[in-house]
Amino acid sequence: MFVITGITGQVGGVVARRLLVAEEDVRAVVRNAAKGAAWAQQGCEVALAEMDDADALACAFAGAKGVFILLPPNFDPSAGFPESRRTIAALRAALESARPEKVVCLSTIGAQATQTNLLQQLQIMEQELGSLPMPVAFLRAGWFIENAAWDVEAARTTGVIPSFLQPLDKPVPMVATSDIGRVAADLLREAWQGRRVVELEGPWRVSPNDVAAAFSHLLGRPVRMEPVPRDTWETLFMSQGMKNPTPRMQMLDGFNEGWIGFEAPQAETLKGTVTVGTVLQSLIERD
Repeated sequence: MFVITGITGQVGGVVARRLLVAEEDVRAVVRNAAKGAAWAQQGCEVALAEMDDADALACAFAGAKGVFILLPPNFDPSAGFPESRRTIAALRAALESARPEKVVCLSTIGAQATQTNLLQQLQIMEQELGSLPMPVAFLRAGWFIENAAWDVEAARTTGVIPSFLQPLDKPVPMVATSDIGRVAADLLREAWQGRRVVELEGPWRVSPNDVAAAFSHLLGRPVRMEPVPRDTWETLFMSQGMKNPTPRMQMLDGFNEGWIGFEAPQAETLKGTVTVGTVLQSLIERD
């Protein structure tokens, strides 16, 4: 039995479907029965648990050959990340209690960075779960290509996409969620000992200008990126409802300044197969 958290999201859903196709038993961890109904119809066992409820999570993880952990994203955390720390503590207690055979956690590019930023939540997860007594793998994924979903409307209507990634010609390690889910499912079925880190990016690195060019090709109209001035970020993010935009701004600085990156050189990172064009096509069709 493989237990999947975050199954209603893009990555968790891919992990579960890959395992089901391989005729593995899957237990879906969801917050309520309504969210689990569709997965029950696909043959999953369903367990109800909030991600900060250690006792419920321990029951959900019991008897598992492997558990996939997806820390709930928090793009507007309180100072010091107390929300994620509470969830991570519950996950650690549950895993210590349930003792699954192995754990695969979705982490992030830059989890090793020493500077404070939004992704530090996943660094904390690596530190806390990395000392568990069972084998634990951290899948450090690049920038999700699916983040471009926010850009489809602008590309289609105005042909101008605002970019926080700068400079516009700087290649960034990006990866499709389908590649992340596929690799996570494969890791769950592998055997290893101790703590393991796998760094994953797409088949090649992609600049903001490359994303614009792909949109141009797919939409049949000129599309270009326009950098959002750094001194406007805080006001813009707060106007969108954020209370603490600093960690997000620090994360973007990390990508732009180069201190958020993979530990391994590019030649040694694991490469996915799904291209930016393939992902953008699906986003356009979905919009």
